Amino acid sequence: MKPSVYIENSVVSYLTSTRSRRNPAVAVHQDITREWWDTRRQGFELFVSAVVAEEARDGNPAAAAMRLEIVAALQFLQITPEARQLAAALLGRGGLPAKANADALHIAVATVHGMDYLLTWNCKHIANAVILRSVESVCRLNGFEPPVICTPEELMEP
Repeated sequence: MKPSVYIENSVVSYLTSTRSRRNPAVAVHQDITREWWDTRRQGFELFVSAVVAEEARDGNPAAAAMRLEIVAALQFLQITPEARQLAAALLGRGGLPAKANADALHIAVATVHGMDYLLTWNCKHIANAVILRSVESVCRLNGFEPPVICTPEELMEP
């Protein structure tokens, strides 16, 4: 059985967006994302949730259509009552600010469904080493083992 990966919207956005000319760091992340998608994704079962689809709909209609095409081809995980409860706990004790509701839901859905990995470029509220211990602790206190939260760069073969 292949390892499972929850794909957060920042990965979908970098995958489908025009390569940045203004921000070299973003351009590198886009390149890494495309490389991961082209060379590594086949080794994983890929999942998203309605939260990803909702975020993918935002913004420029043409860009949103490209994001939604990627999202529609992936397996959907349900936002269960347990995921909503865990998200609330992550906002309360997990170090996530109140405005990071969608980010807490990404973590909670991936955790409740037992994903092996949560793939993201959101290093402010999700792949953030400062809050990661708190997030993992809250997940475990609620009876769940959290996924490995990482960027596409970290999920490349050595």
